[in-house]
Amino acid sequence: MIPRYLVDFDLESLPKVKTDVIVIGSGIAGLFTAIKAGKDRQVLMITKNALLESNTRYAQGGIAAVISEDDSPAFHRQDTLLAGAGLCSSEAVDILVNEGPLGVKELIRLGTTFDEDNGELALTQEGAHSHRRILHANGDATGFEIVRALSEQVIKKDNIEVWDNHFVLDIITDEGVCIGVLVQGPGGKRIFVQGDATILCSGGTGQLYRYTTNPEVATADGVAMAYRAGAKIRDMEFLQFHPTSLCYPGAPRFLISEAVRGEGAVLRNIKGERFMSKYHEMLELAPRDIVARAIVSEMEETKSTFIYLDITHETPDMIKHRFPTIVETCMVYGLDMTTDWIPVAPAAHYMMGGVQTDLSGESNISRLFACGEASSTGVHGANRLASNSLSEAIVFGRRIVNRIRELPPLNWSGRSLVVDYNRVDVPMQAMIEKRLKLQKVMVRYAGLRRDEESLSKGLEELRRQLPIFQSALFKKEEFEFANMLTCSLLITQAALARKESRGAHYRSDYPERDDLFWRKHLLQQREHEIVGEVSDDV
Repeated sequence: MIPRYLVDFDLESLPKVKTDVIVIGSGIAGLFTAIKAGKDRQVLMITKNALLESNTRYAQGGIAAVISEDDSPAFHRQDTLLAGAGLCSSEAVDILVNEGPLGVKELIRLGTTFDEDNGELALTQEGAHSHRRILHANGDATGFEIVRALSEQVIKKDNIEVWDNHFVLDIITDEGVCIGVLVQGPGGKRIFVQGDATILCSGGTGQLYRYTTNPEVATADGVAMAYRAGAKIRDMEFLQFHPTSLCYPGAPRFLISEAVRGEGAVLRNIKGERFMSKYHEMLELAPRDIVARAIVSEMEETKSTFIYLDITHETPDMIKHRFPTIVETCMVYGLDMTTDWIPVAPAAHYMMGGVQTDLSGESNISRLFACGEASSTGVHGANRLASNSLSEAIVFGRRIVNRIRELPPLNWSGRSLVVDYNRVDVPMQAMIEKRLKLQKVMVRYAGLRRDEESLSKGLEELRRQLPIFQSALFKKEEFEFANMLTCSLLITQAALARKESRGAHYRSDYPERDDLFWRKHLLQQREHEIVGEVSDDV
């Protein structure tokens, strides 16, 4: 049983800080939302690492928005719904494709410099997009450029305060209303931060898997604390594995952007054979889940741990100009993209599910919002369309702030809240070891291809770790592991419940998509059974 709170506390005895808006996380969702809210509110941004450390920083491909005259929101909508495999919210997608271009213009106004071609914004194409609509920056460093520009704006604003190296332990609620958060500072001191609105912008779940393109901070904290607070969590079985991460001895699982395939790169097995024609008519530009599974099939057939990404037919100047970060990183490990085929394999990349929100980004808990990868707005459905995530963050970040402006100040009585589970202080097994074991369980039993037997074994392995919630936790690594365990259980339980294959969720024992029985979302809520909610996609 997962408890309501991670630690014991007495709210009255804790130091208290008041603010208007609490923003948890410092990726594009957190930064943009803080800037928007900071126009007329006091904002406290809390990040467990440094301001610049987030998933956004490592986003290479770009941001999807309708810019060119031969494109239209209708085309973008169609592509998004197709990728989402029947589980997108049509209304949420309409909002994304129509409001996305305005968000891009705002990013430019805030200092983001996107690449240009002959004085016009340069656009590229990625998998499952019918048109070139991906804006990028510094070739393949789009995320870093956006974070750079937005961070500079945040630092300039007097009414935005940033707490680096502070860990948000839990969301504090009173009678179904979010009143703030419990925070632990770098010295171990705990603080109650009270706010009129709390926004989870805490990113995804990549670190639940041994092989991931995500940075160390992506430990599912926001979704786990929202679940403990009673928020509805949706679609956790849908986790996207990026088809092409660097797979080379001594190198990290560095993301090789889908934009490389968008610019003409092809996939080859270890025999040098191009193989995507066996799996999909769109070849290398097929939806990510199809490409990732095709790669795994080729790896198994050829008894290899990787396949090759080949863009050597393009000119060296083009490759170096378009993908400077990828070229430089590969060079560190003796790989030259202009002449070498790059060894790649799939890795955990993006979570489609998360905290269920309405079209204003608000959860079922009043005054608790979610934005970015931690949220489930309905845009992505069962499979995210490439580069829609950055657009989603700015579009719904703006909507969240508009909703917050409608809220009256929090009228909270300030009554005492004491949490005492009689947790015991026990020696904790090395967190590195526990974390690695969890990651191996998720890769082995709840990875790219699943079945009832493997998922049941994975669930059994994960449940053996539940006693950690009975222990007194003190360190950041312990809190992270508790959150990772929570979300690993949510993913595995949802994957076991969905007896079909759809989008990023593939069951080898139920290999077909089943629209008759399974065209619905799975909702998980603490102390409730998993329930299905019919999709509104048409």
